[in-house]
Amino acid sequence: MIASLGMYDRTEIAAANDALWSLIRDGLRKRGLTAPEALTRGAQAYWPAWAAPDLLLSQTCGLPFRARLHDTVTLVGTPDYGVAGCAPGYYRSVLIARLDDPRTTESAFSATQLAINEPLSQSGWAAVYQHFHDLGLAIGPVIATGGHRASALAVAEGRADFAAIDAVTWELLTRHEAFASGLRVFAQTRATPGLPLITALAGQADAVFAAVSQAIDDLGASQRHTLCLRGLTRIPASAYLALPIPPAPAQFGGTL
Repeated sequence: MIASLGMYDRTEIAAANDALWSLIRDGLRKRGLTAPEALTRGAQAYWPAWAAPDLLLSQTCGLPFRARLHDTVTLVGTPDYGVAGCAPGYYRSVLIARLDDPRTTESAFSATQLAINEPLSQSGWAAVYQHFHDLGLAIGPVIATGGHRASALAVAEGRADFAAIDAVTWELLTRHEAFASGLRVFAQTRATPGLPLITALAGQADAVFAAVSQAIDDLGASQRHTLCLRGLTRIPASAYLALPIPPAPAQFGGTL
């Protein structure tokens, strides 16, 4: 069986993620499920894990879930990271610019260089596209950086005018990256369902939910703080699937 928790797995929080997994693993075994000793990390923690028929547990993004995965995996639950102004399990993107950039409104960033982590990202692309679309503003040109940290760094270094960063990632960046002190939030997108936990074991989703929920409760307070983690909640798959799939960012120019 495969397990991965790679979406927020920075070096600084890897030990806390390992502690969480050990509790989940032991809880799963007590419930009669076979669980790997350690988490899968690196490139194998993402699409290869999500598509694997022996996926026990992983965390994905809302856009991959609704665009490609929902027919082949089962939604387990959604971690609650306590994002300010959001219901449990929901999150939003923050729109960031350089601290010394005088522009303060979305309209001022219309048709300027946007850094995104990747085209199939809810927080990095879909959220900001929808936000600008709803405001009637032009978006792009777009550059794809490969990650939220890389997008924030592109803004800090002047290679992009702004970026949309997952609010949980932004919290972690402000804690652990010195360059983040040169950035600021100028707007936020609306809240959407957060990054879901998934499994390929459709008949065991409730048991997996119970094991993860108990593990979060049993995790030490300092480790929960390290992970920004509050608990586990249930958000129906329909809430993810109701969100529109954005057009490909390549349509808006730039470098992808």
